[in-house]
Amino acid sequence: MSCRFRTLLFAVLFTLPAVPSTAQSANVPYERQLLRLAEVLGSIHYLRNVCGEKGNQWRDQMEELLATENPSPERRARLVASFNHGYRSFQSSYAHCTASAVEAIRRYMKEGESLTNEIASRYGN
Repeated sequence: MSCRFRTLLFAVLFTLPAVPSTAQSANVPYERQLLRLAEVLGSIHYLRNVCGEKGNQWRDQMEELLATENPSPERRARLVASFNHGYRSFQSSYAHCTASAVEAIRRYMKEGESLTNEIASRYGN
């Protein structure tokens, strides 16, 4: 597990600018990155569990992201759908941990770290 990725994710959660829940996604400059981050979190959540990690730590990270963002119902639905898409994409491909699943975990952890760095550096307070 990448403690750095988790640490960066926490940093992003606490430095994002406050966006009123009534704001449209077009008004949130980091929306595209946030949707992708939600998808990455869903993918990691599934893959890490299929490869032996027990628990909901990545789902919990998504819940914390939602709590921090306090999105409108429509925006929340899009973020949750992105998380679920990431989860289901791998659920349909991997019933067991394989070398390619471990490689996917590595790549998604790296992408998640890059996304959190980008969001924090460009849009953090």
